[in-house]
Amino acid sequence: MKSILKKSLLSVLFWGSCVIILNAQPLPASLNYQSLSALPPQNENMNFGDIQWNKTGHLFTNLEEVTGGFEIVEYDPANNFSRKVLVASSSLIVNNATLPVEAYTWYPATGKIVLFSNSKRVWRENTRGDFWLYDVNSKSLKKLGNSLPESSLQFAKLSADGSKAAYVSKHNIYVEDLKSGAIKQLTTDGTNRIINGTFDWAYEEELFCRDGFRWSPDGQSIAFWQIDASKIGNYLMLNTTDSIYSFNVPVEYPKVGYDPSKAKIGVVNVQSAQLKWMDIPGDPVKNYLPRMDWAGNSNEVMVQQLNRKQDSCKLYLVNTQSGLAKKVYEESDAAWIDMNYFWQYDRVGWDFINNGKEFLWTSEKDGWRHVYRLNKDGSNERLLSKGKYDVMDIVGIDQKKEVLYFYGSTQNATQQYLYCITLDGKGSEVLVSPAAQKGTHKYNISPDAQYAVHGFSNYQTAPTEEFISLASKKRLKEGQSYNLTAEQLKQYLPNPKSFFQVTTIDGVTIDGWVIKPANFDETKKYPVLFDLYGEPAAATVKDSFSPNSWHQSWASQGYVIISLDNRGTPVAKGREWRKAIFKNIGNLNIRDQAMAAKEILKWKWVDSSRIAVWGWSGGGSSTQNLMFKYPDIFKTGMAVAGVANLLTYDNIYEERYMGLLPQAVDAYKQGSSINFVSGLKGNLLLVHGSGDDNVHYQNHEMLVNALIEAGKPFSMMVYPNRSHSINEGKGTDKHLFNLLTTYLVEHCPPGAR
Repeated sequence: MKSILKKSLLSVLFWGSCVIILNAQPLPASLNYQSLSALPPQNENMNFGDIQWNKTGHLFTNLEEVTGGFEIVEYDPANNFSRKVLVASSSLIVNNATLPVEAYTWYPATGKIVLFSNSKRVWRENTRGDFWLYDVNSKSLKKLGNSLPESSLQFAKLSADGSKAAYVSKHNIYVEDLKSGAIKQLTTDGTNRIINGTFDWAYEEELFCRDGFRWSPDGQSIAFWQIDASKIGNYLMLNTTDSIYSFNVPVEYPKVGYDPSKAKIGVVNVQSAQLKWMDIPGDPVKNYLPRMDWAGNSNEVMVQQLNRKQDSCKLYLVNTQSGLAKKVYEESDAAWIDMNYFWQYDRVGWDFINNGKEFLWTSEKDGWRHVYRLNKDGSNERLLSKGKYDVMDIVGIDQKKEVLYFYGSTQNATQQYLYCITLDGKGSEVLVSPAAQKGTHKYNISPDAQYAVHGFSNYQTAPTEEFISLASKKRLKEGQSYNLTAEQLKQYLPNPKSFFQVTTIDGVTIDGWVIKPANFDETKKYPVLFDLYGEPAAATVKDSFSPNSWHQSWASQGYVIISLDNRGTPVAKGREWRKAIFKNIGNLNIRDQAMAAKEILKWKWVDSSRIAVWGWSGGGSSTQNLMFKYPDIFKTGMAVAGVANLLTYDNIYEERYMGLLPQAVDAYKQGSSINFVSGLKGNLLLVHGSGDDNVHYQNHEMLVNALIEAGKPFSMMVYPNRSHSINEGKGTDKHLFNLLTTYLVEHCPPGAR
């Protein structure tokens, strides 16, 4: 049996806040390279990567292919993985066709499953679609929100007793009685600009907020965000290809220096539809509300507030009856408060412990990202993790044994391991991952922390997966693994990859990886292509298996590919490393990359006359700055979807890292490549999608105008109506790859000399 929600082991890079999958399309046959995504696992074991744990305990479910369709199955690992079919394929027939389930949520206490289908994209994710309710006991299936437009529902979820479902449609919140089918509209003011229960572009993109409402534990109320984007300006994208007459595609988008959307928190009674707004101190235009959840009971919510500059954070405990808010915690940072993106993304609120009386919090206030334990009223703060290492993400909590599991790496920032500490703050961190397996470990831990799915890979070991007893680390079942032979490994990694460190003239030690052609001869000279990102949203130097088809194909043609993580990248090197880039995007990161490249140019096999650089989004911005500011090092550049003028980007991202206007105006000028075009000496290719709602197309045209004014020759390619990922439309991926390759070969010839 195979999971139909199988996660592909593609090579994934994070560029800006979006994810670009580089080898999602096969390369031209002439390149003679195979993508790992086309390789089936080397066994037929269950794909544990897609399982869903029940909310408590250790039972888990999986969506699996069977003859004639698929089914949802529940397993009990404590009972020899006994198997129970919750939803048979025959129960998912709608209009003589199998319902194409894309995701599901199982509510064991209620005997109901919510199924998600027919999804549509909202900005980055497919969060809008149809929801269906399946009753496991009666084996009945019915569509939720049947009177509402098709594919218009978002975030459907059940009340605690399973009697009601709540969801968002067209920016309003609805509740549906599951017995009678009656639908009640709880908010009525939702529009494209007054947004209830979900978020606008900037909140979603930069604060990772999507699902904007929470059922109270007793199922009587719903707490939700309302975003008022009525004063936000529109960026108008122009579609000139889909009709004879062109038309505007407006995107409400708060630029640097312009006020953000107003956010407030409301609590609505589902029976009476009576709404109470929470009285959270502070001007909504000068603050963000990125996190909110019920505070372990049905009478209070916890709300995080960030000021506009994002260097001050407050937590409020709010009484939902009176609406009065009490500040229980506050901290500040000379740069910015780290939102802990991935922790926020995986868990919508806080980790409450001790029956809701206490909660966990992470902070960098001692120079490292550590976990603190506080009473719900903010008192009795205790540091749990201690030492010169970073807690990069919380993975699981064993509340019975009082143990916290987290990701980190105390020795090598390119790797990731699982550690644990006790919740009493006594003792030191303990390594849980096998010490002999050097690389990247991933765990999916059961709520009771008895079991876990353990995945491992490194740059020369394909991913393996196993189901383990967490305490003993004993393998109970092997998952779907890629146990490649040496010959198979050469098919997917024909050109070897290795890691190195380089120390710059500034005394900064930078991690990097290098891919060399298989027939590399160190007595000869090779062209080098630097692949970079360089901003706080992502790191590129990670010790995991990533057979990136572009890198491998370029190396096969005779290029050496190198990537470096400069200061400011989000790696486990402490607060000082990560926040050194404050007010210095476009300067410090660029200097680190250039000075590291300068040291690499000293290597005897590097051809200093053939040095190229390329990147996407933040990497495109970095490429432009490197070509303009360090033209004696970088001879050829390919910048895709780069920001040329920092003032054109969204306020949440840029103001967090660069400061507020007008105080930080000089920092914005110094970081914007548009102001340094006079330095260009080499070959530059600019690529952009005219439908980019993230890094707007105006960046491209502003930069083009500046280059023309400076009399600088350059090449350019515009992909009509393509978004930031430039992957829409038949043939786009292949065309873009061929364009970059052709330009690289022409201006930075491959091969040893």
